[in-house]
Amino acid sequence: MTARAADRARYDRATAQLDAPVAIVDLDAFDANADDLVRRAGGKPIRVASKSVRCRALLERVLAREGFAGIMSFTLAESLWLARSGFDDVLLAYPSADRAGYAELAADPKLAAAVTVMIDDPAQLDLIDAARAGGGEVVRVCLELDTSLRLLGGRVRIGARRSPLHSPAEVAEVARAVARRPGFKMVGIMAYEGHVAGVGDAVAGHPLRSRAVRLMQAAARRELAERRAAVVRAVREVEPDLEFVNGGGTGSVQHTAAEDAVTEIAAGSGLYVPRLFDNYTSFRGRPAALFALPVVRRPGVGVVTVLGGGYPASGAPGADRLPVPYLPEGLRYDPQEGAGEVQTPLLGPVADDLLIGDKVWFRHAKAGELCERFDTLYLVEGDAVTAAVPTYRGEGHTFL
Repeated sequence: MTARAADRARYDRATAQLDAPVAIVDLDAFDANADDLVRRAGGKPIRVASKSVRCRALLERVLAREGFAGIMSFTLAESLWLARSGFDDVLLAYPSADRAGYAELAADPKLAAAVTVMIDDPAQLDLIDAARAGGGEVVRVCLELDTSLRLLGGRVRIGARRSPLHSPAEVAEVARAVARRPGFKMVGIMAYEGHVAGVGDAVAGHPLRSRAVRLMQAAARRELAERRAAVVRAVREVEPDLEFVNGGGTGSVQHTAAEDAVTEIAAGSGLYVPRLFDNYTSFRGRPAALFALPVVRRPGVGVVTVLGGGYPASGAPGADRLPVPYLPEGLRYDPQEGAGEVQTPLLGPVADDLLIGDKVWFRHAKAGELCERFDTLYLVEGDAVTAAVPTYRGEGHTFL
C-alpha cells in the first residue's frame, strides 16, 4: 500500500460516520509543517497569516508552538474580532476603508494596543482621522514596501501590484508624514515578495519555464535584500524604535530569514500545504487540509460523479486554480465539464472501484479559501477524528 493509499484508508475510517461534503485537517501533517516552517525560519519568529488558516482553534494551536508569534490578518473587521478574542498582536496586512472599524479601533485602548494597520499613502491617514468619531487612541501603523522587481528602466515589472512605495526615499517620506501626524505611531515595515514566496519554481512538465522562474527569483531576492536593507536604514532615521520588519511567505521563508534587516517572517499556507505549494524545490510539505465529496452517480465505465466541487481559488483564472482530486489516486476532471457547482464528473479506471456513497478526497488550490465553503473542520489524528472546530464561516463570519 502506498503512503497516499494509507492516508485514504485513515481518512475514510476517521470520517466513516460523517456524511460528505466534509473537510478535515490532519493534525500530524499540520504539526510537521509547522515544525518545518520554524526550521526554515532559522530562529526568527513566524507571524501566522490568518487568511491561510481561517480557524481560530488552529490559529491558537500554532501560536502555542515555539517559533510562532503574532497574526497577520486580512481585514480590519477580522483584526478587531481576533483582538477581542484574546489575540494581542494582530498586523493588518492590507489597507482598509472600514470607517466603522477605525472608529472602534480609535475608541478602545485594548484594540488600539493589539492591532497595527497598514498604509502606503498619507491619504489613508486622512481616512482614519475622518473616521475616528472622537476616538483619541494612538493608531499603530505599518508601512508596506513594494517588492516588485523592475527591469529595463522600469518598463518590465515582475511582482504583485501592491504598494506604490518602491524606493527608500519614498518609504521614508511617508514615514515622516506619519511621524508628523498626531494620533499615529509607526511601528513596522512589511514587504511581501509574492513573486518569490508564492510562485513555484519546479512546474511539472515545464523544465524551461521552471528554470526561468528560478533565475527570476534569484535576481529578485538579491535586488530586494539590498533595497529592503536600505529602506530599513532610511526609516530608522525617522523612527529609531521600529518594532518589526516583516517579510516573506511560505515559499521564501529561509531566503527572507537570511536577511539581517528582517526581524520576522510571515507564513500561513505552509501549515495546510494546498496544491499550489507542490511545485517548489526549496521545501516539501505534507498536505494537511483536505475535503471529501460523495460519489452520487456512476454514469458509465470509468466515470463517477461527486456532489459539488466547484471551489475555485482566487487569482488569474486557470486550471491551477481548481481543487485537485487527490484520493484515490488516478482521478481527473472531464475537460468538457471541469469542477461543477452542484456535481463534478471524474474520469479514470479507478472510478470503477468506487461505490455510491464513497468519498473522493480533494486538495484545494489555495489554503484558507477552503474554509469559506465549510462551517467545520474535523481534526484527524491517526485514524480518528479527535475534535470538530468551527471555521470563520462556522462562527458566522465571512470577512471578505
